[in-house]
Amino acid sequence: MSPVISIFKGLRRFAARFARGRRGAAAVEFALVSIPFFALLFGIIEIGLIYFVATTLEAATNEAAREIRTGQLQTQTGTVNATTFKTLICNQLSWLGSSCTSNLFVQVQTYSSFATITQPTPIANGQINQNNLTFSMGGPGDIVLVQAFYEWTVLAPALDNIGTPLTGGKMLLTSTAVFRNEPYGS
Repeated sequence: MSPVISIFKGLRRFAARFARGRRGAAAVEFALVSIPFFALLFGIIEIGLIYFVATTLEAATNEAAREIRTGQLQTQTGTVNATTFKTLICNQLSWLGSSCTSNLFVQVQTYSSFATITQPTPIANGQINQNNLTFSMGGPGDIVLVQAFYEWTVLAPALDNIGTPLTGGKMLLTSTAVFRNEPYGS
């Protein structure tokens, strides 16, 4: 008998024995089921994190916007700019660590009436264009739109396109507050 024929017979016997064998069937079934299970589990965790960050961003933005609405920032001694306002929001999001200041962008605009308010997007070519962001807190009785934009790095690659996608596997989380400044000052 030639060596090639004996190799084929050996392979045939191995294949037959493999087909009849039941040892390890549970491991193979688990391997087949575990991949979609863990993908779903990590997706649920990621979406939970996104909602958690969005909710805390909303609360932090409203808390910081209150200081504009009551005139505390406008009457504060020293220069108040977008960086100062960003720090107010990041103080509320301290659990994010140093990534808050590098991933958070703010825009504060004043309007003459509520009907003229538009929400411009800061995104250009999949990235936040900081040159389009303005910071004007207004005075007593002015209508103010406060927007906070946070770049969240998506961990689960299948979730790249939910929300507002940005380049580099990131998505944009947005928080908005609209109000009329109180009649502060004398």
